[in-house]
Amino acid sequence: MKKPLIGVVPLVDFEKECYWMLPNYMKGIEISGGVPVMLPLTEDKEVIKQLVNTCDGFLFTGGQDIAPRIYNAQKSELCGESCSQRDNMETELFRLAYDADKSVLGICRGIQFINAVMGGTLYQDLNTEHPSTAVHHQPHPYDKPIHSVSINKNSPLHKLLNVDLLNVTSLHHQAVKDIAPNLECMAVSEDGLIEALFAPDKKFVWAVQWHPEYSFFLDENSRKIFKKFIDSTN
Repeated sequence: MKKPLIGVVPLVDFEKECYWMLPNYMKGIEISGGVPVMLPLTEDKEVIKQLVNTCDGFLFTGGQDIAPRIYNAQKSELCGESCSQRDNMETELFRLAYDADKSVLGICRGIQFINAVMGGTLYQDLNTEHPSTAVHHQPHPYDKPIHSVSINKNSPLHKLLNVDLLNVTSLHHQAVKDIAPNLECMAVSEDGLIEALFAPDKKFVWAVQWHPEYSFFLDENSRKIFKKFIDSTN
């Protein structure tokens, strides 16, 4: 049987002038039964349309901060580096994938972008806008859990994992603030941050703030999330 083709949004390094990829994004997809392909970074709408028509699903990866213009906000001094080319590409890519009901998984920046582009808002800097004793930007190693999240019992994430509390990795300084109108919460951190979202009117549009790719080889629940994503494309 033909394996689903999964388009993976590239990471961008301005200093090295390169696009790059974390191996575990690719390995997580491949081991879960998909074929991962790193996408080109392009704003050409015809090319993006072709990518959406070709791929069975899309992984929206981590990376730079999202430009506040995406969620109609003024940029804070503590908002970090953004990549306008990536913001523009992802806006068109997500719109077309969502309209076509393609499977989408967002991780870290991915949950923030999906929420922002669908009409939600973000905290631009957690230390100043949502101070907490919870660690949201952990040191190495990144595959070890650093805090917990409570999973909504009525959510598809709870149905998949069948746990009320999940220990997760965390590596971010921005986060979802106000949830977009067509999204619903699946999990909340111990200090009240939105940690997982889904679109109830789509077959699979899920996003998590933590990093199942880092913990993929150590944590069964991380593997379940990737497998659910790949299986949803069929």
